[in-house]
Amino acid sequence: MNSEVATEATTASPSIEDWTTIPWRKLEAYVFRLQKRIFQAQRRGNVRAVHSLQRLLMKSRAARTLAVRRVTQDNRGKKTAGVDGVKAVGPLVRLLFVERLRHPATIKARPVRRVLIPKPGKPNEFRPLGIPVLLDRCAGWLGHPLAQRRHDHPTEAA
Repeated sequence: MNSEVATEATTASPSIEDWTTIPWRKLEAYVFRLQKRIFQAQRRGNVRAVHSLQRLLMKSRAARTLAVRRVTQDNRGKKTAGVDGVKAVGPLVRLLFVERLRHPATIKARPVRRVLIPKPGKPNEFRPLGIPVLLDRCAGWLGHPLAQRRHDHPTEAA
């Protein structure tokens, strides 16, 4: 009996069990509320609250899930492979990415794949473009709401 309980405990799935049943609107509303609180604290000049709320946003499961969704489903470059060759991922791998983003210190940035793309207006000249691995792109998107809210409304404070 103890082995059954141990097996159930080790195979217990996270609170979000199925990628297709995630309440996206609720997650977006939660992240937006946190962004709004960060902006208001910054406008008040409360640096301690800003840092605390930023940390809360970076560690929130909602922000991590939205970052993975934006990179693997919504983004135009979702089928662009990095150095690892992974082009598209399924729902289980997306949930794994969300869990891996929980501890960003454990994620080491991998080398980017360099691709030459044509320069606009100059048909015979090319410039290099670096394409990171999917997990690195997710980690980059995780910090995007912080920068977005911080730089969106500088004129409102004036």
